[in-house]
Amino acid sequence: MRIPLTIVIGGLLATPAYAAELTVEVEVPSMSVAEYHRPYVAVYVEGADGKAAADLSVWYMMKDTAEGHGTKWLPDLRQWWRKSGRAQQMPVDGVSGPTRPAGRHALKFNARDPRLSGLAPGRYSVVVEAVREVGGRELLKIPFDWPATAAQSGKAQGKTELGAVSLAIRP
Repeated sequence: MRIPLTIVIGGLLATPAYAAELTVEVEVPSMSVAEYHRPYVAVYVEGADGKAAADLSVWYMMKDTAEGHGTKWLPDLRQWWRKSGRAQQMPVDGVSGPTRPAGRHALKFNARDPRLSGLAPGRYSVVVEAVREVGGRELLKIPFDWPATAAQSGKAQGKTELGAVSLAIRP
């Protein structure tokens, strides 16, 4: 029995396309200090070779102030700046965003997202780097394999500028 090609193609198009979802949760801790400034944060994917593979999100002061524009302080995110930031023309659509208040912030990405769709199969790390004026600097890494063939998760705990950071990947 021969099945017409239109039926086969129609069946494939009607089947839902499932894609992996990558979720990064970043906690900005609450601090009781005399002079508090929200941290600048870069969330990016780093390859096994230590090079930036994809920028997921960069939080910084996006408006002009008496001190200048917030991009002036982006080089303080040292690792991200050296690996990717200096080559960017800020703001980057879909990547740049304002600094965030204390609390938990979830970032979700679908495998079809342009930031992830170009990743070759291999071992990567999600890197979260934070720096705060009149504060400190902190960098956390959580390794993962891409593309996701099974559920993956990882956690890292910051000590000063970051709280709990978690990664969850669902195939």
